[in-house]
Amino acid sequence: MTIDIIAYQEKFHDQLVDIWYRAVRQTHTFLTEEDMEFYHGIVRGGALREAEIWIALRDHREPVGFIGLDGSKIEMLFIDPSYHGQGIGSGLIRHVESMHGGSLQVDVNEQNDGACAFYKRYGFVQSGRSELDGAGRPFPLLHMELRRI
Repeated sequence: MTIDIIAYQEKFHDQLVDIWYRAVRQTHTFLTEEDMEFYHGIVRGGALREAEIWIALRDHREPVGFIGLDGSKIEMLFIDPSYHGQGIGSGLIRHVESMHGGSLQVDVNEQNDGACAFYKRYGFVQSGRSELDGAGRPFPLLHMELRRI
């Protein structure tokens, strides 16, 4: 399997929304059905067009994950659940890390144990915490930073 990382292309939008949906279903078990539909509407409605998106393509054609940035802050990182644990998320982070001189930030849902462990393994450290998520909902966020010199 070959993984290429390319800049966002509109033709992949619906596939990325599907990856987001399936990944969130598997990893965000703390969300209710109502919460899922709320966030799904945001992603489907254009959130991917508001960030700098990099797509991981399998064998030069099929999206298997993506990362979205606002400057040096990771706003989203979602991998097709069929490809979890295969290094795709780390590869996407390495790609954007090289563009930002090793300095990145991310907010992670505190209840998403897998994502918290993933970022810690990569070298991110907690720098703060918020009780509410970016939409003002009661899902605490851990603010994390990666600083490599």
